[in-house]
Amino acid sequence: MALLRGAGVARLLDVRLRPDGHLSAYARQRDLRYVLERYEGIAYEHCPELAPTVEMLDGYRADGNWDRYRRRFQALLRGRDWIGALDTSLTGCAGVALLCSEAAPDRCHRRLVAEAYARQRPDVEVRHLTSEPPMGAVSAG
Repeated sequence: MALLRGAGVARLLDVRLRPDGHLSAYARQRDLRYVLERYEGIAYEHCPELAPTVEMLDGYRADGNWDRYRRRFQALLRGRDWIGALDTSLTGCAGVALLCSEAAPDRCHRRLVAEAYARQRPDVEVRHLTSEPPMGAVSAG
């Protein structure tokens, strides 16, 4: 939470496919929303349109082929209104963090989303927050 506060995050976008899955631990959707909004003043939003499909994620976890996963996820984004979802979430908000379950941004779909969005919106700055908890931040300039 201190990392989010320090980065000026006002809204957290949960881009996990399974926000209440067994790997969520302390970050289950309901619990996370409660803590963020009640104690930190950070809005919580689940954005399934920014998540991979079940088949895509399960395939990547089974074979670990990042290049194939990246290509498939980028193709998936091209067929979704993900830019509109981020535009809506960033409206009136100076700091937005993308949350998923990967610890580092190098092999994470949240990095792909953030960097693709920054290419579409030049006023957006992407900063990867790499301390605990594992998140990537997006903020409008």
